[in-house]
Amino acid sequence: MTVHRTPRAQGDGAPGGAPTLQDVARLAGVSRATVSRVVNGGTLVSAGTAEAVNAAVRELGYQPNHAARMLVTRRSGVVAVLVPETDLRVFSDPYFASTYHGVISAFSGHEAQVVLAMSKPGEPATRLVDYLTSGRIDGAVVASHHGTDLPRALAGLAQPVVFIGDPGVDGVPYADLDNVEGATLATRRLIESGRRRLATVTGSLDMVAGQHRRAGFTHACAEAGITPVAIIPGSFTEASGREASRSVLAARHDIDGLFVASDLMAAGVMAELQYAGVRVPEDIAVVGFDDSEVARRVRPPLTTVRGHAHEVATEAGRMLRELLSGSGTPAPVIVRPELVVRDSG
Repeated sequence: MTVHRTPRAQGDGAPGGAPTLQDVARLAGVSRATVSRVVNGGTLVSAGTAEAVNAAVRELGYQPNHAARMLVTRRSGVVAVLVPETDLRVFSDPYFASTYHGVISAFSGHEAQVVLAMSKPGEPATRLVDYLTSGRIDGAVVASHHGTDLPRALAGLAQPVVFIGDPGVDGVPYADLDNVEGATLATRRLIESGRRRLATVTGSLDMVAGQHRRAGFTHACAEAGITPVAIIPGSFTEASGREASRSVLAARHDIDGLFVASDLMAAGVMAELQYAGVRVPEDIAVVGFDDSEVARRVRPPLTTVRGHAHEVATEAGRMLRELLSGSGTPAPVIVRPELVVRDSG
């Protein structure tokens, strides 16, 4: 398992000459034990005493010792974004950067450090369960899970966990995009632009997002009385988009509109189509999903669905903060998608 860390907002300690707990106690006129209770969030201290201690902390620039705080609070001060994908997958898809930054935003102003933990190639996702229960992190946001094995394994743990994407397990908190609606918007765009011979390149179908985006496509086709020409499997990667495009060309599918379940796959699709001399959108209109930087980089710029990855992740991080504070299990949060019209379809 690979772990990446962000810098702490506060130091773990200070070199020689830094103010100590005893210095704070002397300035505030209280005992070391009282200072310890205040800086570690204890409640058995009067408001006046707490203010005196906090004023001394500010005046001296005292930084609490992280290891000592862990012993008192039984908290590590670390939360994780757990991604059961390899680093190659994570660092090649802009979705994961938006997701990680969204969780960091949720913990802005909070002393917790946010780390990113990924699977190594060939490593089972259950290693992430071991990491969560190791005592090194207080809770986690899980992104890009496949199937329900990992959600079921995490559901019974004492540590709080929030999923990005429907985990498919009752009672497990999550934040998600309405992927069915997003795919419906994308497909309707193709239909409204006059396309009738439609196909889709799906995302990974062991993921709820992949299933829901396929369902939105078939729903929009059905309401327009259109039978899809092809449903082509993909895996949310550029390589799978290229492979799907090659299969379309080899099968000579008579397609004039293509909904691709991620921008990264759409970039691969468009590259292969254009290499074969197929014009986008004149011959085949293409609509993607995510509104990532990829959508603005390809030519022609990609019509797509804004997936609000940063916002969904921020909501998941906010939910994790609620759980860490002792609140009850938060209700799922579903974010509405938007169609972004550009030049590809």
